[in-house]
Amino acid sequence: MNVQCKLCFHRCVLDEGQAGLCRARANRGGKIVPLNYGRLTALALDPIEKKPLNRFHPGSVILSVGSFGCNLRCPFCQNAEIAGAGAEIPTRAYSPEALVREAVRLRCRGNLGVAYTYNEPLVGYEYVRDCAGLVHKAGMANVLVTNGTIAEGPWRALLGLLDAVNIDLKGFTDGWYRRLGGDLEMVKRSISLAASACHVEVTTLIVPGENDSEEEMRALSGWLASLSPEIPLHVSRFFPRHHMAGRAPTPVETVYRLAAVAREKLLYVYTGNC
Repeated sequence: MNVQCKLCFHRCVLDEGQAGLCRARANRGGKIVPLNYGRLTALALDPIEKKPLNRFHPGSVILSVGSFGCNLRCPFCQNAEIAGAGAEIPTRAYSPEALVREAVRLRCRGNLGVAYTYNEPLVGYEYVRDCAGLVHKAGMANVLVTNGTIAEGPWRALLGLLDAVNIDLKGFTDGWYRRLGGDLEMVKRSISLAASACHVEVTTLIVPGENDSEEEMRALSGWLASLSPEIPLHVSRFFPRHHMAGRAPTPVETVYRLAAVAREKLLYVYTGNC
């Protein structure tokens, strides 16, 4: 029988054995199961600023893990090899218990905890949830780097286990989000809920000709400031990748100009990839 996945707004209705748009969740025996549970494609000890998080334990490092799958289809994806992959991709098995043991082992190197990142970690929601609980029991921190495309119920349930999040706000128009296969209002809700639950920073990748107007940045930064002017915003430079490999990089001057616009409303604005 078919079954509906309710993790995000796509609400995929799946036949037996079928995987959803994210390629990481499938119908197995009438239940939605995460195909990427405990399957890692990446494991590294990264500077916290790489997430990017500039105002959460600056100067520290964090064990960063990724799997496969994503519920958006961004044509500029920097990690398309894993974000666009399914269960066929080679992975390394790591149970939640094994991951936490590794995180604890790396304490001697300054490890802060675990960051769920690289692909879209929320399509592996159950693994993030199970790991995060154990990470907290070990007295360490949980960091999530996400596109924020998740239903309200599971997001609220997870927020109590998170210490910091960086959420991609990929622009501030419904049209741009539709081209990415996303939903702007869902992401705004995710940011709003997170802002009252844990440390939040936001990243916007500036793609020339798509989301690079001062008007859009003024609307985006003004909305963030309405939540709190202390939410850090990372204004990041686009480089040609994936289906946009033929595009020119964002001019550095554009990034600096839009960061200056954002500073009209926000206290902490950073530029990236410049």
